[in-house]
Amino acid sequence: MQIALALLIAAVVGIGVHFALPHRQNRGVMVAPAIAAAVGTIVWAALTWAGVGIDNPWIWLAAIVVPLVIAVPVVLALSRTRVRGDQRERERLGLV
Repeated sequence: MQIALALLIAAVVGIGVHFALPHRQNRGVMVAPAIAAAVGTIVWAALTWAGVGIDNPWIWLAAIVVPLVIAVPVVLALSRTRVRGDQRERERLGLV
């Protein structure tokens, strides 16, 4: 059941990532939270399978830090790719 808390914590981290990073108007509102939630859940499951208990603070810290560390560069890369793609499409259509 605690994996649900890890998922929720990671999703909240993803919401913060969405609003903290530029170009949020060019990506879906659920992109960053979905990436962070997936990463947080995977990390939690991996640590649980490795024998780390819920009473260990490292598992909780990992549920916050690892999704942040992974989501930020992924969301930045996706945003840059989207902005470049939109610019190429505008040029192709002669709108620029």
